[in-house]
Amino acid sequence: MATTNNPYDICTWRPASACADCSLAGKLKCRFDWGDLGHFMATFAGLAIPAVIGVVRGSYGWYLLGWAAFLMIFFQLWEIRILCSHCPYYAEKGRTLHCIANYGSFKAWKYHPEPISKAETVQLVVGFTILGGYPFPFMLLGGQFAWALVAAWGLFLFFWTLRKYTCSQCVNFSCFMNTVPQEVVDVYLERNPTMKKAWEE
Repeated sequence: MATTNNPYDICTWRPASACADCSLAGKLKCRFDWGDLGHFMATFAGLAIPAVIGVVRGSYGWYLLGWAAFLMIFFQLWEIRILCSHCPYYAEKGRTLHCIANYGSFKAWKYHPEPISKAETVQLVVGFTILGGYPFPFMLLGGQFAWALVAAWGLFLFFWTLRKYTCSQCVNFSCFMNTVPQEVVDVYLERNPTMKKAWEE
């Protein structure tokens, strides 16, 4: 039943006691966990730290302000609309997102229970490309090939780990990186009529 904090009656935001009879236990990251958030942040640091060091050592440190600005725009405005607003975590009432990746982001948009569109998917690919690729030209121009290699390895590990350990259990099912089996998706949708109706339409 919908509550003040859970206006769309999404099971992710129901009391934990409601999960007792759920067959999806252990199959989805459908409830917030600090460990999942820490894992996401740590894997992204594997790209960010060597990239920052390489850009600074290559004497292009000021250009990191452009990367920081893009990260703010991407995570706070762009990605949160085309990706996050379709996620069950976003359905919680309030203006702050509590999830396993973009925790703390401001929710400027309304919740969209329908699947992500093709246009949004294209935008997401473009955004991810800029996000991961921005520092590399500056490392290469600055002759920081070793740091560029380390950052490239970090970028690979970030997306590989994300896809294998997070996307395989993520409840944002229509993301192009999501690999949750269809039978698991179907069970989750059955438990969440608002999402199911939007997906069928």
